[in-house]
Amino acid sequence: MVQLGLVGLGKMGFNMRERLRAAGHEVVGYDRNEAVSDSSSLADMVSKLQAPRTVWVMVPAGTPTRETIAELGELLSEGDLVIDGGNSKFTDDKHNSEVLAAKKIGYLDCGVSGGVWGKENGYGLMVGGAAEDVERAMPIFDTLRPDGPREEGFSHAGSVGAGHYAKMIHNGIEYGVMQAFAEGFELLEASKVVTDVPAVIKGWQRGTVVRSWLLELLVRALDEDPDLDDLEGYVEDSGEGRWTLEEAINNAVPAPVISAALFARFTSRQKDSAAMRAVAALRNQFGGHAVKKVGQ
Repeated sequence: MVQLGLVGLGKMGFNMRERLRAAGHEVVGYDRNEAVSDSSSLADMVSKLQAPRTVWVMVPAGTPTRETIAELGELLSEGDLVIDGGNSKFTDDKHNSEVLAAKKIGYLDCGVSGGVWGKENGYGLMVGGAAEDVERAMPIFDTLRPDGPREEGFSHAGSVGAGHYAKMIHNGIEYGVMQAFAEGFELLEASKVVTDVPAVIKGWQRGTVVRSWLLELLVRALDEDPDLDDLEGYVEDSGEGRWTLEEAINNAVPAPVISAALFARFTSRQKDSAAMRAVAALRNQFGGHAVKKVGQ
């Protein structure tokens, strides 16, 4: 049993706390939402931890994470350890680690995959940082990762920044796979031959080369709403897809599938696409193709 401070008790952090506690670890959480928090402030949380302390941060990426880590740098002591388990951009990790290194506090970045299902199924973990810090935190990692061989649910990806870099690429791949399933669903829906689309997709779960957890989640969604009529086709992106494409450009690596998936998300947010209006106008001009006027 180990003791852990956990900052951020949202959808992911709350479930992580529950999984760790169920395994016998002591978790002292802090969240601005007093209804779920174990502490009144970051300082109060730190005061409840025994040195050498380990604190896991699960707050939104960017400024909130940087500010939280900077504050922890003032509250923690030499020999303590901070783990950023949020979706920070890998370039932020160097800054965060240097802030803490000045206080002789260790730092690990940890990409976490598993979403709201991680409490029961475990979380895929990708970690960056010094080997001695990784080994120190291994009881926490082993509890959070899925059951089975460690190497199939956990990786020490490299030095500081490598964990979030690996998670960024993971999410870029996720964009492409989700888009492929989405396009396949739309083609089946448009077909005049297939009469039971949910049955086809459910039948792909065993024995096919596209079977996966994402497919299982699509089946679950179709069980709840067979035509997905209750949803709007509006899709946000959390940042990792854009960062993945930035890295593809920086390293001259072609990534047409991931780029197309990201741009498809942009298209989903347009109620009226100026680009598609231009295409319709051009088709009308050169070929006399029919156009649909506003209000028709």
